[in-house]
Amino acid sequence: MTASPRRLAPRTLRGRLALVSVAAAALLLATLTVVFATVATRHVRSQADGRLRGTLAAVASTVDVSGGRVRVRETSHDDVLDSHVWIYDGARVVERPPSARHDPRLARAALRTARRRTATCATVGASDGHTGWRLCADGVVRGRPGVRVVAALDLTPYADSTDALVTGCAAFGVVTLACTYLLTRLSVGRALRPVAAMTDRAAQWSAVSSTGRFASADAPRELHRLGASLDVLLDRTRSVLRHEQQLTAELSHELRTPLTRIVAEVEMLRSRPRGADETRRAHDVIAAAASSMRSICDTLLTDSRAAAASSEAPGTCRVRTVLEGVAAAGRRAGITVLVDADPDLRAGVSGAVLERIVSPLHANALRYARTSVTLCARAAGDGVRVTVADDGPGVPPPFVPHLFRPGRRADPDDGHDGAGLGLALVVRLTRSVGGRVAYEPRGRGGRFVTELPG
Repeated sequence: MTASPRRLAPRTLRGRLALVSVAAAALLLATLTVVFATVATRHVRSQADGRLRGTLAAVASTVDVSGGRVRVRETSHDDVLDSHVWIYDGARVVERPPSARHDPRLARAALRTARRRTATCATVGASDGHTGWRLCADGVVRGRPGVRVVAALDLTPYADSTDALVTGCAAFGVVTLACTYLLTRLSVGRALRPVAAMTDRAAQWSAVSSTGRFASADAPRELHRLGASLDVLLDRTRSVLRHEQQLTAELSHELRTPLTRIVAEVEMLRSRPRGADETRRAHDVIAAAASSMRSICDTLLTDSRAAAASSEAPGTCRVRTVLEGVAAAGRRAGITVLVDADPDLRAGVSGAVLERIVSPLHANALRYARTSVTLCARAAGDGVRVTVADDGPGVPPPFVPHLFRPGRRADPDDGHDGAGLGLALVVRLTRSVGGRVAYEPRGRGGRFVTELPG
């Protein structure tokens, strides 16, 4: 049974990238080797042709065709004629090398080359252990086309040089591929260290609650985008968990009162016999409490299901939309309300909770403002910073430590009927969702800053 290619492929990303790099490098090196071998072969052939033309010129200078006869003059370089040179006068051989008797195929190839009327070169196959021969022919005298000289050159040394070069290139390619594989694995492993760190952080954050972030400023751009996407997913998960916790807390808080009434009525019925009127009244109280519990459960569960079916993450809201609703709900003649927030800015609390937090601050700002109130929201790190500011007299410095205590007012005789519970409610709601609220003194007017989860 043969293994499928998918099983033979590396299972790690580092191994797969290294394999792809090696395959690409192998294809490139193979192409370059073929091109190099072709160029080297042509260069070697050009060198052989140059040497053969030099031999033809030297031999032509020794040929005498005066008197109608073709003769070869004796010179001090007679060894040239012994180096595979033929001289033909038509079909008659004037001179031939001594080795021609032992290689008749080479002699026949020389005759065919000599019969060609133009200066030409040709390559013949192997003979007597030689890799091949290169033959060139040329005329001796322009007026005597039948007199031609043919020179042959053994290509074995040139072929050996070419083979050595190609072998060296192949060995260099193998070493290059090995180095490419190792370097790619090391480089990819180093590049994936941030991903491994993100994986470790994700495993750690899944075990314990954390407010950490995946995206970091020093990470590469691609990993920064991945971290930002994971942060969005993490924020959505936190919003869902926060929403479920709030739902559980609200169910527990709202159901406690009617359930207590039911338990009390049942215990009173068990404690002593009662008349028909008292029993009927107890049953009415229990029925009303049960109906109240059912109404509370239906309301909260309907809200939870609507949030789950919505495309928006449950337990989140668009801050600008809520601030505009608060500004539209509370107005005062002569006071201008400005809303300054990014339309896409989101808070990690539901719109109802954000409205219940901002509304008392907005009402307080309207009460003391002279001409304008500003509702501003900005992203601040992992959360949202909501600021409610007015141009009124501000909070007296001695009263600032008591500002958020229930039932306390800076001036009980200022003419409005507030009970001093609005800011205390803001503090309780803000802390219940994991945020904080503070008063920031400034030169003129009041300024309340609320920090909420994102």
